[in-house]
Amino acid sequence: MIFNKTNLYLINSYFYSYFALLIRLSLDLFDLDKIEIICKSSIYFIFSSLHSTFYSFFITNFIIVIFELTILGANAAIPAHGRFPTSQVLCIHHRYYLIDCGEGAQIQLFRHKIKINKIHAIFISHLHGDHFFGLMGLLNTMNLRGRAEPLYLHAPKGLQEIIILQLKYSCSILNYPIHFIETNQEESVFLFEDEKVTVHTIPLLHRIPCCGFLFREKAKDKNLIKEKIPTDLSIAGRIALKKGEDVEYNNQILKNEDYTYPPNKKRSYAFCSDTVYLPSLIEIIQDVDLLYHEATFTNVHEKRAAQTFHSTGEQAARIAKQANVGQLILGHFSTRYYDLSPLLEEAQAVFPNSALAIEGQTFPINE
Repeated sequence: MIFNKTNLYLINSYFYSYFALLIRLSLDLFDLDKIEIICKSSIYFIFSSLHSTFYSFFITNFIIVIFELTILGANAAIPAHGRFPTSQVLCIHHRYYLIDCGEGAQIQLFRHKIKINKIHAIFISHLHGDHFFGLMGLLNTMNLRGRAEPLYLHAPKGLQEIIILQLKYSCSILNYPIHFIETNQEESVFLFEDEKVTVHTIPLLHRIPCCGFLFREKAKDKNLIKEKIPTDLSIAGRIALKKGEDVEYNNQILKNEDYTYPPNKKRSYAFCSDTVYLPSLIEIIQDVDLLYHEATFTNVHEKRAAQTFHSTGEQAARIAKQANVGQLILGHFSTRYYDLSPLLEEAQAVFPNSALAIEGQTFPINE
C-alpha cells in the first residue's frame, strides 16, 4: 500500500471520528481487551477500501498490551555523574505506577514524555531521602496540572505526616485526594490490586524499615482462534468466548474450547530496593520475569556493603540466579563509580542476563 496524501487524509478522518466512537461504545473505557475486540471486528470494514495491509499495520502497532519498566534514576544517595537518584515507572496495560521518587523524578518524567497525571499509584520503598525527596514537588506539579483523580500512595509510616507538614507550612492545598496506604516491611503481604495487577510487599533488610514490591499480572482472557471465528459473530459473543464462556450462534453452541486457546502468560516484576544480601528474597521472587536489585558496590567493597546494609553486583546476581528470574537489572550505584562496567561484569559472571539501570532505558516484558 502507498501512503499518499489522499490515503493519509482518509486515514486521519476515519481514525479520529470512528475510533473515538468505538471507544465510547466500549463497555469499559479502560478495558483494552474489549476495545481490542471492537477494533478487530470493526476497523477492518473502515479501512478495507484503502488496503487490507493497513488493517494489519494498525492492529500490530496500536493494539498492544504493554508491560514495561522505564528507568528514571538509579544512583545512590545524591545525583552524580549525570545520574539521578532512584525512581522508575512501570507501565502495565497503559496504566502507570511510579516506584520510588528520588530528587529530580518529575524532570525525568517530563524528559521521557510520561504524563504525570496518568500515574495511578506511587510506591515508596523507604524514607531515605534519595528515594522520596522528589515526591513533594511532583505532587504539587500534579496539582498545578489540574489533577482531579485520586492518587494512591503506598509508603512506610511517617510519609503522610511529612507531606501534611509540608503542605501546612507552605499554605498549599491539593485539589485531588491522596489515599495513604502504610506498607508492611516485616513480611510479604498483599498491598494493592486493580483490574489488571496485584502488588505484594517484599520485606528487605536495611538501616531503616524498607520493603520492595512484587507486581503480578492477573489471569488474562483466552485468545480467539481467529480463523475459526464466524465473521459475523457479535462483539458480545467474542468477548464471551475470551472470558471462557460457550456462545449461542445461529441456533448452535460454540464450545469455548473449540474456538480459543490458552491465555498469554502472566508477567511479573520484582523491585528490590536498598537491602543487605538477603537469601530469604529468593522464595518470594521465584521465577519472576524481571528483577531490579540494588547493587550499590562491587565486590571490592563487600565489607562496606555489609556495614551500610547494601549489596554488591555479584550478590544481586546470586539472588537472580537462585530465584530463576528472567532478567536482572542492577541499580542504586554508589557515587564512587563513574564507570559502571565493573558492576555489570561481576554480575554477568554469575548471571549472564544482567543489565544496568540506565536512565531513559525501557525494559519490556513480552507476553
